[in-house]
Amino acid sequence: MNRWIARRLLLGLAQTAGVVLLVFALTEALPGDAAVALAGDDPDPARIAAIREALHLDRPAHERLADWAAGLLHGDLGVSLASGRPVTDALAAGSGPTLLLAALTLVPLVPLGVGLGVLAARHEGGPVDRAVSAVTLAVYAMPEFALGILLVTVLALRLDWLPPTAVGYGTDLLAHPAVLVLPVLVLLSRPVCSLGRLVRAGMTEALASPYVAQARRYGVPGARVRWAHALPNAVAPAAQQLARTADWLLCGVVVVEALFAIPGLGTVLVDAVAARDVPVVQGLAVVFGLVAVVLNLGADLVARRFAPRAGVAA
Repeated sequence: MNRWIARRLLLGLAQTAGVVLLVFALTEALPGDAAVALAGDDPDPARIAAIREALHLDRPAHERLADWAAGLLHGDLGVSLASGRPVTDALAAGSGPTLLLAALTLVPLVPLGVGLGVLAARHEGGPVDRAVSAVTLAVYAMPEFALGILLVTVLALRLDWLPPTAVGYGTDLLAHPAVLVLPVLVLLSRPVCSLGRLVRAGMTEALASPYVAQARRYGVPGARVRWAHALPNAVAPAAQQLARTADWLLCGVVVVEALFAIPGLGTVLVDAVAARDVPVVQGLAVVFGLVAVVLNLGADLVARRFAPRAGVAA
């Protein structure tokens, strides 16, 4: 187990280095020139040259990569070209709403997804199983923006039960919980369906296994068979799906944040791309990559703990 953890940590470090190189290469390949964008609508060649020199854009790419990587090792994500403030300030400004949405989505996700999967597996092939499968498939097939527009139209505009967007409520969304209901419903819809279907598939396979049949022959109660014997074997794929969902939530859900006007990390990233603010784009991309590596490592540890023979990696 220790050797496996060491190998996964080394793989995580290699993935992190790959993320840094890939992010730098992709941002270097972006069309346009940041100095021209910052110079205004009628740029002067001398002003463009001065901006490039002040921002060190006239230096070779390998030198800028070395300086940027060295700064990352010390927690320095760079300085925004648009505002002149550290990239960490932009990250801190957008992380609050994104973390709040992620937490409010993940808390009910696990019990709802696992409960749906166990319910469907318990009634495999019956009306309950078919109903759960049909509803989860239909909801999963609906894009977030379409579901969001539908909920806004019905619950906010026609019934006037909830606010349609977060405009006018600032960044302290927790003080206005009604604003969070529609975004959380949209964010929760597809992950619950995918998690429930994965748990259902794993539970169905586990309930048909020989050790479950043996436990039933020994008179073990049905609830204990499902929750103590079958469910742990369905946890491995569910944990990996949960890691991907958490990664998706923490890395800024651009569509949902744009639809409900929530000033989270997705909005910060969109604004940075529109302004050609390369350091902010690079910094956020690296943070998103690190979050993905850490969450996948955690999912691998959970899967290894509950299904040591699976040998899977998220």
